[in-house]
Amino acid sequence: MYVPCVGDNVLGIVLDSKADNFLVDIKGPALAFLPVLAFEGGTRRNIPKFEVGTLLYVRVVKANVGMNPELSCTDATGKAEEYGPLKDGYMFESSTGLARMLLSSPTCPVLEALGKKLPFEIAIGFNGRVWVNAEAPSTVILVSNAIMNSESLSAVQQKIMVEKLLQRVQ
Repeated sequence: MYVPCVGDNVLGIVLDSKADNFLVDIKGPALAFLPVLAFEGGTRRNIPKFEVGTLLYVRVVKANVGMNPELSCTDATGKAEEYGPLKDGYMFESSTGLARMLLSSPTCPVLEALGKKLPFEIAIGFNGRVWVNAEAPSTVILVSNAIMNSESLSAVQQKIMVEKLLQRVQ
């Protein structure tokens, strides 16, 4: 299970909307609150509308034991940056360990090798959710499978796996 920490970027799924906030599943011990004003330019007149099931890339801004975490769709300066709804693409769940490996610096070998050969977008949450999008559905499938298969592989093995996958599709 994911334990929310302030500053973590996570992928959440909208489960319900109330007057003042959205209830969002972030794979934590409790549902998180996303206030309707926690968006760039958020005002009472300008409240976003999200359907149940909408996938969001959000930031954890409050995380206290025994309380529901609070989320935001802005960075620390109030800008939207990369936060907000993730449209299209494919979301899958991984371990939090794999998510941390993918987010590590220097760039994770599997992502580096894929990025050199294929155009795709990716959002990775510390909660283990990963979203991949590309123009070609075959690219989404290849990238998603490569990431899921990379967890138990060394850096060299990850690069070899990506090379073999790319040879099959070319």
